[in-house]
Amino acid sequence: MEFKKKKLANGLSLIGEVNKSAKSVSVGFFVKTGARDEPKQINGVSHFLEHMLFKGTERLSAFEVNEAFDKTGAQFNAFTSEENTVFYAAVLPEYLVEVTKLWIELMRPALRDEDFNIEKNVIKEEIAMYKDLPSFDAMERCRSLHFDGHPCGNSVLGSGESIDNLTAEQMRSFFVRRYAPNNMVLACAGNFDWDQIRSIAQSSCSKWQKQTVGRKLEHCGGSKKKERVEKSNLAREHICLMSPGVSAQDPRRFAASLLGVIVGDNVGSRFFWELVDKALAEAAAMQFGAMDGTGTFCSYIRCSAGNVPKVLDIVRGIFHSLSESGITDDELRKAKNKVLSALVIENELPMGRLSHLGSNWIYLEQYRTIEDDINAIRAVTVDDVHSLIGEFNPGDFTQLSIGPAQNSS
Repeated sequence: MEFKKKKLANGLSLIGEVNKSAKSVSVGFFVKTGARDEPKQINGVSHFLEHMLFKGTERLSAFEVNEAFDKTGAQFNAFTSEENTVFYAAVLPEYLVEVTKLWIELMRPALRDEDFNIEKNVIKEEIAMYKDLPSFDAMERCRSLHFDGHPCGNSVLGSGESIDNLTAEQMRSFFVRRYAPNNMVLACAGNFDWDQIRSIAQSSCSKWQKQTVGRKLEHCGGSKKKERVEKSNLAREHICLMSPGVSAQDPRRFAASLLGVIVGDNVGSRFFWELVDKALAEAAAMQFGAMDGTGTFCSYIRCSAGNVPKVLDIVRGIFHSLSESGITDDELRKAKNKVLSALVIENELPMGRLSHLGSNWIYLEQYRTIEDDINAIRAVTVDDVHSLIGEFNPGDFTQLSIGPAQNSS
């Protein structure tokens, strides 16, 4: 594999990993904007914008955009998170130029009033749909409670009220500020001609105007608050726990991801053996999430209402034993094997490489090979994990539960 990079005069970063033995190629735009970058009154605008880009340009209608992707056989999509909006496609090499030009055109959408008004209802339906999913609702509420005023607690979807009040002009203004070339990365991975893609990007994107853009970075230690929400239509308890972790820029992120696997992987973790295998909880998982300048350990547990006290006692016991006794060599070895297997399998495809390529550049402005990450995971020691436990204490968490009324059966 051969890494290539180029920064245009307007600040747009072009990066590529050429793999001539690959049978496909992936291309995507990584925009460093998400819910944390939004003023409260227009919360949800980043996700709304993701939808609007597929509504077309001055030249293309929404139908024509879909048709243009469809005829190439591209596997394409987009997503918005608290921190990034990503647009991507995996294609056969012969269609890369066509799809890259299409993405470039879509990065300068029409944002028509009529499309905005229609899509507003689509977004509101999506918000309502996720509100009907208690697992999502619990995690969304817990994030807000944990970050407690920190911008990372902003909702990706926004609220019915913020979307209702959002105007097309506010969206256009936000777009100009955040979809600036100096806040974006165009990445490509797989079997492609770097010079060709670089030339297309230079000729098509150089006219984009640079903006003053930034993001306030501040670590969040978490509120440690505990709240419970009752919903009459529920029969089960949905519990989300969140505690602070290291950032995406911290080399200890590899040790943190391994700790998440040891505690909360869906097979063979402490949560699995103590809660799921014993039929006390239907689901119990913990994951580490690295973010820009901060990070979290997030647990989700689903169980019957009657089992809640026992489940929480066991969870507290698991976290206490981490602090008191740490982890074993065997646990770390198994966790490494799981993480390494997932990493290697994902990165065998250009689509997986695109994801790693773009996110590493967004957070680190650094190219990392698969071998770099493999070596970093293998280098983690038991003492490294113990040091993390000592500093961040995952047992000192924010808790948000959603469940049936306490007096219900």
